[in-house]
Amino acid sequence: MRRAAVLVWLVLSTITLSLVALLVALFGDREETIHRIARLWARMYLAVAGIGVRIEGLGRLGSSPYVFMVNHQSALDIYALLAGLPLSFKWIAKRQLFSIPVFGWAIRKAGYISIDRENAREALKAIEKAAQRIREGTNIIIFPEGTRSTDGRLLPFKKGGFTLALRAMVPVVPIGIFGSSALQPKGGFIPLKKGVIYIEVGEPIILEGMDRSRKTQVMDNVRARIEELIAQGESSEGEGVRGKSGS
Repeated sequence: MRRAAVLVWLVLSTITLSLVALLVALFGDREETIHRIARLWARMYLAVAGIGVRIEGLGRLGSSPYVFMVNHQSALDIYALLAGLPLSFKWIAKRQLFSIPVFGWAIRKAGYISIDRENAREALKAIEKAAQRIREGTNIIIFPEGTRSTDGRLLPFKKGGFTLALRAMVPVVPIGIFGSSALQPKGGFIPLKKGVIYIEVGEPIILEGMDRSRKTQVMDNVRARIEELIAQGESSEGEGVRGKSGS
């Protein structure tokens, strides 16, 4: 019964708040307002599903625009990041999501960036557009694995996000997220149970002065940092010394 109620709430809230976002967009450039609506949507959904978010490391962030690189365990990661990160950001999302009626129109109005993974030329144009937006002050979140892990372990990273980071030449922030896979594994549409999602924000990695030939080095560095953050967070969780923030 609880899972059915969560599913109904998810569908209705997504449609309703997407329509609200579209109405807001009629009155001009309202990307920040739409982002706040998205944060509300995420927080409400997690509350209904009985899921909390614990985030550590926010004090490591300054005012610089960032490229956030996050591992991807579950569809819940999106809700957790919207609820937990107290700053404005955009997603880079696959082109197919923008074709979904109402929802797709809303995320386009929110300024999210579409990328066509099957068309190299269009993907490069999207990267150039995203790099320009980052240089202008927009934060971007990327899942460098490109898809969700089935067992919580890191998958191989794709290089597109690192191409973007080196074109934008802004700091990369590694983020480790864990706990979400156990609540809603890949393939699931709604959470199996209540619980907590943990987010560990790492130290920004400065790219200034690097050239694009160091893309693989940056990618390996980010991967190692994310692995460390996940291990660190799991250790802290086990010792019961975590702080509390987010929803």
